[in-house]
Amino acid sequence: MSAIGEVRAISQDAGVRRLRIEAPYPAADIALGASIAHAGVCLTVLDIEASGAGGAAWSVDLAPETQQRTTLGAALIGDRLNLERSLRAADELGGHLVSGHIDGMGEVTALHDEGGGAFRLRLRPPVELMRFIAFKGSIAVDGVSLTIAALYEEHFDIAMIPHTWSATTLSALAPGRRVNLEVDVIARYVDRWMQERTLRGAHG
Repeated sequence: MSAIGEVRAISQDAGVRRLRIEAPYPAADIALGASIAHAGVCLTVLDIEASGAGGAAWSVDLAPETQQRTTLGAALIGDRLNLERSLRAADELGGHLVSGHIDGMGEVTALHDEGGGAFRLRLRPPVELMRFIAFKGSIAVDGVSLTIAALYEEHFDIAMIPHTWSATTLSALAPGRRVNLEVDVIARYVDRWMQERTLRGAHG
């Protein structure tokens, strides 16, 4: 993620929920129709204006599906969101590939202070996502690319260095909070390939 934004206003029109976001990005750098990940959720910029000291404000719409499958459906005014603009071909790939297509919501079950500003977070994902999660593999939590530090039957741990803890909204998490999860896209393709291989084998 490259910035933290704040929800400044919320409106509802029939089944569509609209959020007004304020962030430190220069308004001139954000194009109408741009895709920006908000807490890991890829959303389209509907309008854009300058706001604050060199920042920007824009609106995004949440379809009913997005409201049901992500934490943004319960977002409140004042909530802070990790933001990430779309990767350009010349940009450095600083983590793993993240599409902004959320696979489900996980629950924080434990938070441990490991000292020196480092923390370990334990999460329980939807059971159907566990097969995509591997020890030392990658996962996006609220849009932050992280490494699986430990894997259990129904949970996994992520270890956060002081920079990740202080520079993202993950420092506001506590047991019981829900987060957006996106599994590694490579794991999804491998799983699909294995399903097809098994199906072909079953049919000779």
